[in-house]
Amino acid sequence: MSIRHGLLALLERGQMYGYQLRAAFEESTGSTWPLNIGQVYTTLSRLERDGLVRSLPESEAGQRPYEITDAGRADLALWFATPISRTDRPRDELAIKLALALTTPGVDVRSVVQTQRSATMRTLQELTRLKYASDRPEDLPWRLVLDAMVFQAEAEVRWLDHCEASLVRYRPAGTGHPPATPAEAVDRADEEARR
Repeated sequence: MSIRHGLLALLERGQMYGYQLRAAFEESTGSTWPLNIGQVYTTLSRLERDGLVRSLPESEAGQRPYEITDAGRADLALWFATPISRTDRPRDELAIKLALALTTPGVDVRSVVQTQRSATMRTLQELTRLKYASDRPEDLPWRLVLDAMVFQAEAEVRWLDHCEASLVRYRPAGTGHPPATPAEAVDRADEEARR
């Protein structure tokens, strides 16, 4: 998520100071992505430096509101009009973790997959519970964020199933053993469990 563009979108609603921006961001996303107040002020400083927002005089309470500039509106409009590319997204830590687990001696890759599957299933259950907790029309932005997270978790479970099936056929280089058939893999797993 681009915090920069998230703050610009919130400022398009009207002037806000840092804590208001943080609260509005968390309300819009159903607190699914908590935002650190330090991130808010660091991002606001950069946006101001880049001419996308301007700070206004402090209120009597000592709060400094910000407003979006015309350049900020143009940048926000471009962001909304531009699709998000897969290369713009952060690295997939789980994919990297499993790739490294396969090549790191002594790592039980199947256990890594099972641990992740259990965690992802718990997350999926919690997200689904949250999704059906409210159906008020004003909750639509939050529910759409939850839907995206549910779909991502479901896709991760399917990918972990694929990883597990691939591990059954996996033959490390230099072992000289052919890949196990699924039935052989189950027999081996049963034998190892009895030991």
